[in-house]
Amino acid sequence: MPDLRKDPIVGRWVIIAENRANRPQDYTAAFQAQRKRPCPFCEGNEHLTPDEITACRASGTQRNREGWRIRVVGNKYPALVLEGDPHQHQDGLYKAMDGVGAHEVIVESPRHIVTTSELAEKELREVLAVYRDRLDALRQDGRLAYGLIFKNVGAAAGASLEHLHSQLIATPVVPVSVQEEIAGSLAFYRDRGNCVYCEMLGQELASPCRVVLKTPRFVAFEPFASRFPFETWVVPARHASHYEDIGNAEIEELAGVMKQVLGKIETVLEPPAYNYVVHTAPFDVQHLAHYHWHIEIMPRVTGVAGFEWGAGFHINPVAPEQAAALLREVAPDRHQSKTFLTRETG
Repeated sequence: MPDLRKDPIVGRWVIIAENRANRPQDYTAAFQAQRKRPCPFCEGNEHLTPDEITACRASGTQRNREGWRIRVVGNKYPALVLEGDPHQHQDGLYKAMDGVGAHEVIVESPRHIVTTSELAEKELREVLAVYRDRLDALRQDGRLAYGLIFKNVGAAAGASLEHLHSQLIATPVVPVSVQEEIAGSLAFYRDRGNCVYCEMLGQELASPCRVVLKTPRFVAFEPFASRFPFETWVVPARHASHYEDIGNAEIEELAGVMKQVLGKIETVLEPPAYNYVVHTAPFDVQHLAHYHWHIEIMPRVTGVAGFEWGAGFHINPVAPEQAAALLREVAPDRHQSKTFLTRETG
């Protein structure tokens, strides 16, 4: 029988309908080669991107030239721009403001690779540190309220370029999804006197049927009310509300966790397109006792159809307990040699 489950943070209901699923592979969205022209993110093609904002590069190499390991550039088609002031204006019942913000692309390797698990762990550590540093830099701009780091991998996940990259959009308002998480967390804190994410971790670890892996500083698990098949959250074991306050030791451990988790998902789903997002607290608040930063990984293996749009319910055909069991079965070394695409080098 299908199961209705309520998310304890935002109160969203999800339908777990395993009768609609067959094998996990029936819901995969495999990568497809997309590139027919020179890749602007490959080393040697720096002239094809907007100017470099910052980079991790070899000493002695020049800005907007070869020799980089990670490169941050402005988005060629930005959703928001840094120029101007976010003054709100009212037109009757309608409210609007100028599109002030930042839209950056974090190119994660000079090599033409397509997914995070293809990065060496030391490379991924440097990427995660760049996330921290760019968020910290943008929160110094008093016009900006929030910074969202996200990754689209594969055309089905919204990636227009297959070369591995993340994006950072900083907005003058806090996104609604984050507002809902913070409001739900605050209501829980006022009622129970504890962070809902911390209590969630305690319950998941006490009965670990949804836990994918655990390290001293992080837990990866399938949420009880998962919206999507194989939706996986990575949550720090220590309470912390801002990702940009993460330390180097935590980054080192997080890199290993992300590489393992994504490798497991790609092995089971052979491999899927996916998104991940880093949810962190707004720029203009200090440490929040009720909110916990976390990473949400969402494989794009099922579509969102009329019922989901109309009702606000997600229908998930793979129970999180089943997904966690399948991911746990993947040995740490099984996914390391996986081939994703036959493709040209950049």
